[in-house]
Amino acid sequence: MDVLTNLALGFSTATTASNLLYCFIGVFLGTFIGVLPGVGPLAAVAMLLPVSFYLEPTTALVMLAGVYYGAEYGGSIASILLNIPGTPSSSVTCIDGYPMAQQGKAGIALFATSVASFFGGIVGVIVMVLLAPKLAEFALLFQPAEYFSVMVLGLIAASIVSSSGVVRGLMMVCLGILLGAIGVDVNSGDARFTAGIPELRDGVSLVVVAMGLFGISEVMVSLRGATQSYAGQNVRGRDIFPTWAEWRRSFLPALRGSAIGSFFGTLPGTGQTVASFVGYALEKKVSRNKAHFGKGAIEGVVVPESANNAAAQTAFIPTLTLGIPGSTTMALMLGALMIHGITPGPRLISDHPDLFWGLVVSFLFGNFFLLVLNIPLIGLWVRLLRVPHYYLYPTVIMMICVGVYGISNSLVDVWATLAFGLIGYVLRLFRFEPAPMLIGFVLGPMMEEFFRRAMLLSRGDPMVFLERPGSAALLGLGALLLCASALPIKGILRWLLPARS
Repeated sequence: MDVLTNLALGFSTATTASNLLYCFIGVFLGTFIGVLPGVGPLAAVAMLLPVSFYLEPTTALVMLAGVYYGAEYGGSIASILLNIPGTPSSSVTCIDGYPMAQQGKAGIALFATSVASFFGGIVGVIVMVLLAPKLAEFALLFQPAEYFSVMVLGLIAASIVSSSGVVRGLMMVCLGILLGAIGVDVNSGDARFTAGIPELRDGVSLVVVAMGLFGISEVMVSLRGATQSYAGQNVRGRDIFPTWAEWRRSFLPALRGSAIGSFFGTLPGTGQTVASFVGYALEKKVSRNKAHFGKGAIEGVVVPESANNAAAQTAFIPTLTLGIPGSTTMALMLGALMIHGITPGPRLISDHPDLFWGLVVSFLFGNFFLLVLNIPLIGLWVRLLRVPHYYLYPTVIMMICVGVYGISNSLVDVWATLAFGLIGYVLRLFRFEPAPMLIGFVLGPMMEEFFRRAMLLSRGDPMVFLERPGSAALLGLGALLLCASALPIKGILRWLLPARS
């Protein structure tokens, strides 16, 4: 009965004209900004944050949340069409979404993305409604040792994602961890791996690495002739719908991706990027069509997108109920609340039930707006592919440079983006996938931070990672995953169970 009462309160709050209008404005602007390379939800929320000062607290949060998960969805459009992730979490969508576009299935990929994102978002909302208090209590049980083990599991999963092999994937993960170590050490204050360059004291920007590895390098590969042109394809209305076989192959992956995203979204410090990579890696392991992954498998689009949007919804659980932002974007959300005089934490639901439940119900309307808004626009998005490459590629490079410069106002970041583009181009020539490098870059600093915290709390005893049951289970799962990928399982089974003559 409490759930129905809370939902009734949420519907009465979310269905006001102003909240519905600003919810639509938020998802529309978020989708548009998410398509632009190098911008993403953080910059979008930051740009619209001053506007929220003049709105009611609930309306302001509804709009900013719409911008947030709208930008997460919009990032997949550039990933599929141009192999340029609009957001870091959509990087994994490039792996199968872009090959689908090359095969003339861009419309199907975008339609699957829309439906999977809607499905994942709805599952995330259901989890928030039913399990928000319990999941918040569960997240409180996680100590630094468990967070470190989660990061290790994410890095192992990232190495398995690589279609070039586990060893190459591990090498790329290690390279990403080394890149993440650049900058001033938080504990000692010493500069690490900066080569005396003052601009590197703050580290390398994630946007710089992502845009260089995926955006600039893709343009260079295409100019070299490694990518066939598919700009002349014409998408009709019936061409955007998957076949019945593709629908069947997508249902269970969407469920698994939504479950993984809902779980990781509740853990501060993980969120959409980890959920997308882990979901993709696990799906690749359990799928019967392993050989199709990386070559245009529709499951490779459905899983990361459903996980991404489910995590985007459930990320509000620790942010609102614990006051612990899982990302810088969530930190901006907290800032918006505090500006309006609302303190996030365990008492938020009881002190401001209309705000919390109105925001939760607005997610339903926002995801519906995204679905209705973007399915009719699939043909428009695909027409981007018909732009001649000698117009498209300079425009893409210009947008990447403008987006990178607009975040930090630094020409050094622009040159660094071009340098990472060259690095990504060379790596791809030698068949090294850049995706594990990116996830290593994201998780490496967080893993180091939680490792140090765990060692401080245990007074230098490394056994803390095995003595805590949750940490030991996560490390054991990572070890099993690594062994299952590295060992020739088929050969061992053939040796143990020889064929009968």
